[in-house]
Amino acid sequence: MMTSTDLHTAGATQPHQQNPCPQLSGKRFFAVTDWLAEHTGRSVPAIVDIEQLRSLSVGSFGRAWADSLDEQGLTALSTGPRRKQLHDGIHVLTGYSTDPLGEAEVQAFLLGAKFHVAQILLGLALLPVIRIQVNSSNRTLTKSIIRDRLWAAYQRGVQSTFDPDTWQPEWLWEQSLETVQMKFNV
Repeated sequence: MMTSTDLHTAGATQPHQQNPCPQLSGKRFFAVTDWLAEHTGRSVPAIVDIEQLRSLSVGSFGRAWADSLDEQGLTALSTGPRRKQLHDGIHVLTGYSTDPLGEAEVQAFLLGAKFHVAQILLGLALLPVIRIQVNSSNRTLTKSIIRDRLWAAYQRGVQSTFDPDTWQPEWLWEQSLETVQMKFNV
C-alpha cells in the first residue's frame, strides 16, 4: 500500500505528459480501499495516534514513525483496514523512501515476506510511475538498477520474519527502531 502523498504523486502528471496510470489517483485508491474495508468488515478504528508517537523518546520506533510523517508533511493513515493504516510503519521499518521506487520496494519486500497478490498488482501499477520518475528527474536509475533494487527488497522480505498481517507495531512503539528491525530480521 502507498501513503496518501505517494498516491497523489503517482496520479500526478508531469508538464505536457499524459498520466500513465490515471486509475492510481490517491483519493480514488483510498476511497475504494476504505469502501471495501467497510463492506467486508475489515475497517478498524484509528491505530496511529501521532501525538502519542511524537511524545516518545528519540530513537524509538514510534518516534521514528512520527518524525518520518512530519518530515514528509504527511498525516497518519487513520481510516480503513489495519494493513493500510500501518503502511507508513513499514517504510520506517525498512528504510525505503516514499517515492515511487521506494513504494515499489515496499511492495517487493512485502511480497517476499508474505505472498499476497495485492503486492504484485501495486508493484506493477508503480512501474509506469517509476519510469516517469526516472525520465524526468533521475537518469542514473537504469532498468538494471531498478530491477536489482526490487529483487534485493524481495529477498530482504523473504529473509525476514515479518508478517504484515499479524505484526502489532502498537506494542513496539517504545522500543528502539534498531530493536524492532532485529526482531523481524529486517
